[in-house]
Amino acid sequence: MATNSENLPSAIKSRSEADRSLDRGFIWLTRIFALAIAGTLLWIALQVTIAAWPAIKEFGIGFLAKSIWNPVNNDYGVLPQVYGTIISSFIGLLIAVPIGVGTAVLLSEDFLPVKVRTVLVFLVELLAAIPSVVYGVWGIFVLVPITTNIGRWLHSSLGWLPLFSTPPTGPGMLPAGVILAIMTLPIITAISRDALISVPPSLRQASLGLGATRWETIFQILIPSAFSGIVSAVMLALGRAMGETMAVTMLIGNSNNISASLLAPANTISSLLANQFSEASGLQVAALMYAALVLFVLTLVVNILAEFIVLRVKRI
Repeated sequence: MATNSENLPSAIKSRSEADRSLDRGFIWLTRIFALAIAGTLLWIALQVTIAAWPAIKEFGIGFLAKSIWNPVNNDYGVLPQVYGTIISSFIGLLIAVPIGVGTAVLLSEDFLPVKVRTVLVFLVELLAAIPSVVYGVWGIFVLVPITTNIGRWLHSSLGWLPLFSTPPTGPGMLPAGVILAIMTLPIITAISRDALISVPPSLRQASLGLGATRWETIFQILIPSAFSGIVSAVMLALGRAMGETMAVTMLIGNSNNISASLLAPANTISSLLANQFSEASGLQVAALMYAALVLFVLTLVVNILAEFIVLRVKRI
């Protein structure tokens, strides 16, 4: 039997009106915040574009295809930096993705006691709190000697391959990629673990009930179900790797050259900005802002691609 709203106590009716008002206010507040974020993003892009406009007019799209960075002659090109940014980031992901996803599986299943898993989760998340300059210092004194010794062995054994064709000189693409892998590992692990934990337990129970082994359940049920979250973690880590500055600057060698060898020094857009912006003037400032705009577009493309992949996976 339906109850007439007029028969309800006035306190309940007034509370319902207040709740609806709070809901409407919260919705409008979130809309304002969302528009503010979008407006801030557009404002930053506009300011960078305005500052880069002299270089855009001077060099045009050819700025992306030139390998020269000569402040004396005001001749600039960002191709080596774009190459170094992309390659170092993908080296980092190539190392971090399998380790991060494997660690996420380990920490989301009951392979270990709860107390041990709790400690490991804390330690993984602690990696994200370490300042990048600390990673850089550690990389100089610990990682570079290790990668140099490995690079010598690779060069002597596989020097006929373009990837190892140059002898290691210390800082270079390889140590920069390894340090990016370490820095992006907590992002991939934490988000992938959350995605795996959020998979309904009924899927795991149904798979085991049908006779699947534990590893079949993990690889054929859990990981595919959490795939959109794992892809989001990887793309977020890629964006972090492409924008990382201090640690990469200290380890990559800062050489404005393109080399197929992972043992050779290289450069990234972020490192270029960190090294030269404080002493730049005139057209060089505009060229650096143009390079910053290129990095802005690269990270935007990465995020758009991530959303596209996630939507495609959800439709399957």
